[in-house]
Amino acid sequence: DKDIYLIFESMETDLHAVIKKGNLLKDIHKCYILYQLLKATKFIHSGNVIHRDQKPSNILLDAQCCVKLCDFGLARSLRQLSEEQTVPVLTEYVATRWYRAPEILLASRSYTKGVDMWSIGCILGEMLLGKPLFPGTSTMNQIEQILRICGILELKNYWSLPSQTRVAFEEIFPPSTPLPALDLLKKLLVFNPDKRLTAEEALKHPYVNRFHCPAREPSLDFDVILPLGDDVQLSVAEYRNKLYEVLSSYFPKF
Repeated sequence: DKDIYLIFESMETDLHAVIKKGNLLKDIHKCYILYQLLKATKFIHSGNVIHRDQKPSNILLDAQCCVKLCDFGLARSLRQLSEEQTVPVLTEYVATRWYRAPEILLASRSYTKGVDMWSIGCILGEMLLGKPLFPGTSTMNQIEQILRICGILELKNYWSLPSQTRVAFEEIFPPSTPLPALDLLKKLLVFNPDKRLTAEEALKHPYVNRFHCPAREPSLDFDVILPLGDDVQLSVAEYRNKLYEVLSSYFPKF
């Protein structure tokens, strides 16, 4: 029959559930979770893949606080479209609103690995605050909440947004929040995607330095290119047949 069974290691919970339960995470846990998330993101970005839907519920955790980044349903290969255009155009639904980068909210039709780095900043902010950092109720409200903290004066010349006083990060988070964590947050939640830290740069930041070990932070030396175009949704049978074809190329007796 061609049934396919995918078997994964058991993970007890996810970051969303842990944050929702209250003060379970100490700073060392938050730091370790973020480090592992950056490590995973560096790996996929090195293969020119963007996840596009990083959020607490997609970060699985076990009892040892080990992280697995899951749900690659919206992930895309940047390389596959590179022959057609310099920056791939990706227009379908991307990311839960609270974790969407400004360029997505502003309807940009092309974007980069920076969208994942913005989401990671939102996740760090949520761990530090204990609740979502930008819980927008609509796209416009989401932009307003981002501007309230990140503030882009020139953007208000083009959008009819309420005049607001910018709120400093230090005013939002508890006084006990580590300063290195706030510094990293500021460098991830940058409106201009070209000025956000990359995953590799973020791994060198003082906040996660206690875990940083280049020898344990692997990268791919090739671009991930899927055997199917990832901009078209196919039937289950088509995906299944292609998966069998790929497996057969590695395991002839499969």
